[in-house]
Amino acid sequence: MWWFRQGTCFLPAFLVVWSSSNFIIPYIIAVYGHHVDVLFPYISDTGVYPPERCIFGLMSVVTAFSALMTMYCRYKFVERLSEQTAAVPPSLNKAALGVGMVSCVGMLFVATFQETVKIMNCNFTVHDAGSILFFVSGVAYSILQAVISYCAYPFGSSLMVCYVRTAVASIAVLALFPTIIAAFFIQPVTDEIIKIEPTDKDYVPHLISTINEWIVAFSFVCFFLTYIHEFKLFTLKVKTDLLECS
Repeated sequence: MWWFRQGTCFLPAFLVVWSSSNFIIPYIIAVYGHHVDVLFPYISDTGVYPPERCIFGLMSVVTAFSALMTMYCRYKFVERLSEQTAAVPPSLNKAALGVGMVSCVGMLFVATFQETVKIMNCNFTVHDAGSILFFVSGVAYSILQAVISYCAYPFGSSLMVCYVRTAVASIAVLALFPTIIAAFFIQPVTDEIIKIEPTDKDYVPHLISTINEWIVAFSFVCFFLTYIHEFKLFTLKVKTDLLECS
């Protein structure tokens, strides 16, 4: 049997490949079309102009729903594990799923509302709110799942996987703060201004924010990569019960 057909590991495997492509493909198209700088643009900047805007939006929606399905499967796996071992508190497992769902909603906002779309002439856009929701909730989800991994050990994950998840979650936390803080020192993006020059006064905070944003984004990818082996251990089935017809 092919490895990706074992259990439900195709879900995190697909999510890792698709989400990586979600970040990289629009970036390549945007750079080729001279819409963004080659050196660390904001991920959202690669989805402002067509054709990359359409690709970025579509791929982000698929990424959000794939992440949601993966998170739900992880939730059911931990729930089943806890029924047999009582290792993970149900409230902790539910909290992780809830925070993960909020992160997916944030990504849907990012996919739907482009960076230059403003409501009521406000500099803080719906896209910005979605980005903060996505990143903050995503980091919180990583932290909670790292804690769950330690609680479930040795039944769920190996000790090495626990260490890796803790390291990835720590990197995401450390990169999140400069991403958000430095962004407040940057001039808001308009339809005409996407690129930024080294001579601009906000070039340094822009670079700090964008580099850390890419680190946070790919820390999520790496975190889901650690799910693949565990997802080989279980399958998820849908049960259908027919209600009695009067």
